[in-house]
Amino acid sequence: MNLILWRHAEAEDGSNDMERKLTSRGHKQAEMSARWLRKHLPDDLRILVSPAKRTRQTADALDMKYDLVPELAPGATPESLLQAANWPEGEKNILIVGHQPTLGAAIRMTLTGTSGPWTVRKSGVWWLARRERGDDSQVVVRAVIDPDHL
Repeated sequence: MNLILWRHAEAEDGSNDMERKLTSRGHKQAEMSARWLRKHLPDDLRILVSPAKRTRQTADALDMKYDLVPELAPGATPESLLQAANWPEGEKNILIVGHQPTLGAAIRMTLTGTSGPWTVRKSGVWWLARRERGDDSQVVVRAVIDPDHL
């Protein structure tokens, strides 16, 4: 199973968190990350997106079908994110477009088994894969993408 976590791109400030839009820089970040993702994503992919406007706009840069998942909204827990992805038992390849600090905490939990913060840059992508080696289940970091370096 591949679990690909994509943080929304740069968004405007605002008091209504769910309606914050991407800035012009954010649109460029989303497009750069989406261009890389389109080249590398598996065919059997399911995309789950927070219902916040900035995450929908980020996901729209992919120009692929996605599902809105209320459990991924700002303030979600890392546990709810991993449950939405059915990690690590799932058989599918999942891309989640979401928020900090949830994404970072889910990455830390997945990689280290501990809770706490972990930084994910705006429009950054973390690609994790689960594999079996004999009786051992392992998590492999396949890619970490920073749109400023694309």
